[in-house]
Amino acid sequence: MFRRLLPTFVALVLGLAGLGVGLGYLQRIFAAEREDARASLQARREVLEQYARVSLGQALREGLESARPTLEAAKEDPLVAAQGLYLREQEEQLLPRLALFDTAGDSPAKDRYARLRARQEAADEDEGPWRERLEQLQAVERALAAKDPKGTLEAVMALSRHRARFVLASTRDLPSLLMVLEDVAKRGDLVPDLMRALVRDGLRDGQGEGRLEGLQRLLLLKRSRFTPEDFDFLRGRVAALSLRVGVPVADFEARARELATTPLDLPASVSEPLLTRTGWYLEPRQRHGALGLALDLPGLMEGLTREMRERGLLEADGRVSLPGDAPVLVLASLPVAVASSAWAKGEAALENRYRLKSLMLVLCAALALTIAALAFVAQHRKYRFLELKSDFVATVSHELRTPLASIRLLAETLEWRLAEGADAKDYPARIIHEADGLGFLVENLLSFNRIDKGRWVPRLAPVRLDELVSGLRRDLASGTPVPVELTADVDARELNADAQLLRLLLANLARNACAYNTRSPVRLHVATLPGGRVHFTDNGTGIPEAEWERVFGEFHRLAGRSGREVPGSGLGLALCRRIARLHGGTLRVAASSDEGTTFELTLPESPSGARTRSTA
Repeated sequence: MFRRLLPTFVALVLGLAGLGVGLGYLQRIFAAEREDARASLQARREVLEQYARVSLGQALREGLESARPTLEAAKEDPLVAAQGLYLREQEEQLLPRLALFDTAGDSPAKDRYARLRARQEAADEDEGPWRERLEQLQAVERALAAKDPKGTLEAVMALSRHRARFVLASTRDLPSLLMVLEDVAKRGDLVPDLMRALVRDGLRDGQGEGRLEGLQRLLLLKRSRFTPEDFDFLRGRVAALSLRVGVPVADFEARARELATTPLDLPASVSEPLLTRTGWYLEPRQRHGALGLALDLPGLMEGLTREMRERGLLEADGRVSLPGDAPVLVLASLPVAVASSAWAKGEAALENRYRLKSLMLVLCAALALTIAALAFVAQHRKYRFLELKSDFVATVSHELRTPLASIRLLAETLEWRLAEGADAKDYPARIIHEADGLGFLVENLLSFNRIDKGRWVPRLAPVRLDELVSGLRRDLASGTPVPVELTADVDARELNADAQLLRLLLANLARNACAYNTRSPVRLHVATLPGGRVHFTDNGTGIPEAEWERVFGEFHRLAGRSGREVPGSGLGLALCRRIARLHGGTLRVAASSDEGTTFELTLPESPSGARTRSTA
């Protein structure tokens, strides 16, 4: 068998190997297509991210450039609003402005203002400029007391020239100037422009060397010279004076409130444009400095997202973000991320297509393996069928030859005995017995073939089981070479069956029991049970439990006791089961041992028989 199947096996293996190579190449092609599609999606994403990075950098640079004039003005003028601006020079934060107050703990400026008001301030011998300043103050007071506007103007201008010539401590200069201007404002002797300049705008020193700041700017510029108490005191007096003379005071108050207590937590060194997570854009500045602009980072990203949507670069649910948690980001390499559900859908569709193609390859491989297995099994079954056919032909030929040879031998012997005048009474009966055996074998073959081809339509009619048993007893009496005792425990039950087929079924069970039996006599027993069941029991050698189902297969034959060969075609029990199924019934081995075997036959009962039994 293996030699016959070897070419088929080799051909299938080679075919599967070739198919496997082809499917492997297809899988590589599908994988390459997936990677190319992924690369295309990634390239589009990188292009959009680069666009977003460039747009964001340009917006940041333009924003800082537009704020640069304000930043430069705020650096020079303490009254210019500097919110959202950053400036650091020589490692010192200039903007936002810091409240760098003196921490001495007392209030020298406030005390000096009180002494000046009380005319109790005096200068030491080595304090010439301060002595001169006090004299200037007294000159202004005398002019005011004399109600001399011209003299007052001259005294104030002299005081201004002295301030330009001598730079005194802020705790002396600012309280003294404040007191003088308050006194002048009460009388209204100075022209408004001069008073405005002295309180707010400041004056040129007349020599081109500098500028004398007004009280508002001077207090903000010299804030580090005062204690917090002095600063608050002077701020209140300057604000009141400004209101009295009609000078704007809102920006002065706002700048005073905006003074920060601590420097911003920003990078100490800025060598290239940076963006911080806290919302500051920074650029390097000369002299180891930096300048920057406060940002609404979420709003900026939202605006960039909206712009890209309007340009058709992003879908409605697309977003631009700055992933990661690094506190400082270099503008040249901002980690801009562009997210969109379209990309997720595209990647999902790509994976689904790849999985579908891979599944198709797996199905093709499974189908090829199945076809190969079926082809191998079919070829095996073909050769197995040929072997069974050969065995069947040999078996049937042997079974036919044996009775034919016996008939011929008996006929020749009968002829010889008759010619010699010898006794030959038993020879005709023996010839008839062999002919009956031959006829039974032929009938089995023909019946099996007709049932197997579906050409036998059973003629169903009520059949009495006791009549079938009686007929079986007569057949066994003349058709078996061994003594048989057939007993029955049947009632007047009628089965709805084909009488000829049912007789053939019982005859095969009986002859099979006689063939596989070493006892004498052969005892058979037929009994009816409820539910249309019939038990057929013999005292034969028994059937191993593993063979209970296989004995009903075609051409399957069991070895006899001690390995002896049992005559037969191997179709008896297979034909019996087919007859039972043809009637809509079943046939099985109910029990088997060394003492014998019991077959259980289940057939539908005739309605008339069931009524008769229930009436009885």
